[in-house]
Amino acid sequence: MILKPQRLLGEGLLASAGKYPQKVAIISGGSEYTYRQLLGESLSLASSFIEKGLKKGDRVLVYMENSWTEAVAIYAVALAGGVFVAINPQTKTDKLRYIADDSGAEILITERRLKNEFDHFIENPGTLRTIFIKDGYDPEGRSEHVELVNLYELRVADSYSSGLPAVIPNDLAALIYTSGSTGFPKGVMMTHQSMVFATWSLIEYLRLTPEERIMLVLPMSFDYGLYQLLISVTVGATLIIEKNFIFLGSIYKRIKETEPTVFPGVPTTFSMMVSSYKREPITFPSVKKITNTAAALSPGFIPYLKKIFPNALIFKMYGLTECKRVSYLEPELIDIKPASVGKAIPGTEVFILSEDGNEVAPDETGVLYVRGPHVMLGYWNQEKLSNEVLKPGKLPWERVLCTNDLFKMDEEGFLYFVGRNDDIIKTRGEKVSPLEVEKIINRLDGVKGSAVIGVPDEIMGEVIIVFVSSENDKLMEKEIQHYCSRHLESFMIPQKVVLMKELPKTANGKIDKRSLKKSFLNEK
Repeated sequence: MILKPQRLLGEGLLASAGKYPQKVAIISGGSEYTYRQLLGESLSLASSFIEKGLKKGDRVLVYMENSWTEAVAIYAVALAGGVFVAINPQTKTDKLRYIADDSGAEILITERRLKNEFDHFIENPGTLRTIFIKDGYDPEGRSEHVELVNLYELRVADSYSSGLPAVIPNDLAALIYTSGSTGFPKGVMMTHQSMVFATWSLIEYLRLTPEERIMLVLPMSFDYGLYQLLISVTVGATLIIEKNFIFLGSIYKRIKETEPTVFPGVPTTFSMMVSSYKREPITFPSVKKITNTAAALSPGFIPYLKKIFPNALIFKMYGLTECKRVSYLEPELIDIKPASVGKAIPGTEVFILSEDGNEVAPDETGVLYVRGPHVMLGYWNQEKLSNEVLKPGKLPWERVLCTNDLFKMDEEGFLYFVGRNDDIIKTRGEKVSPLEVEKIINRLDGVKGSAVIGVPDEIMGEVIIVFVSSENDKLMEKEIQHYCSRHLESFMIPQKVVLMKELPKTANGKIDKRSLKKSFLNEK
């Protein structure tokens, strides 16, 4: 038998389904699904996409809650040669429309529960031509330019279809939209080659085996959540899908029932667990590995996490959507290097440059650069922005990623995060553009202007504070937050609103965010 290397995302599923056809691939909604079922339903949906006109490279919006169906949809798009665009189910109408128009997607796969947000496509579909809807939905007033397809029980295919388009590793696999400093989300272009490389690098340093049971409580629209699906399927493990981490009691119950061996989280996740442990101690001995990224894990959490997960290795990591993952700290070093986020992931390289482009000395601060096959191709339809972060590399033909994050590196090569070098706020593991939040708040009647800042927080990474200048004396903090909740995802809603008569200005007439942040921190 010739061992065939994995080159494409879908080939990871093909290999695992061939090795472990009857093994449980996914547990979701109280049901178990085998690798044979995952491959069969993915192939069936892939064929349906092609029947509806999907061509190689076409974009498909996947707008769903974490579920078995979402996992099937992601692999179906990959197998069909399309480019999947996973969208957070909290995304509101305006942003959903922007992503659809920006990506030029022709197919949307979604669920009836989200109809209030996607309803506008029914009458004004834009580039969309087909909408697959879980649980069915057939409203009046449908445009003749869009077809609605009820996503019911699919015919299960038993083998790989020769009718699927030929795809090569350089082809796009996904657009992952992330907040940008312009106030509009940017589509990060990831090829099959970059995602397959990143997947195997993660499998290697996390020491994953087919015996793992990985619990997913993070949205698959978040690349950290998405890669739990990819690494689990690729290595032949079992993925336990939960919709979210809102109800701690139900998650604890599911951990006891399903006995995961790997538990990925963000600092907010672990903060809730630590707070709960202080009130009522509980342990999960089945978990052998916990992983953290998105924001620094507070050293104060570590002793408690060791009690909650007494048999677990703790992996601290740092990354960004533009290259998936940058670094990790070997768990054996967590007490020796508690402030470090480790070294570059396998098969990649990092270096720190000063403002004049020279490598800095050990323990000096500079901007972190990343080199490797996992670096994005660029931002979709954003050549200028792409050129701002993708810089000439060490070889004539390559480009390296400028993270715009400030770092130090010690003499042993371990990385230490110092701070961000741009306006983007990192909260609850998500990137937030201050401009995007300000645009929404400035629409509210009576608001003259607003200024959004991020303030460091041990649990959230940063919390969002907004200063609002208003002509309406009756405008209240709760009213502004409620308005935000109708137009923004929950992680983008300001934790505190400060009402002011006038916002301070700099000499050139811009809002002086630096003085606002300084005064706010001084008052705390």
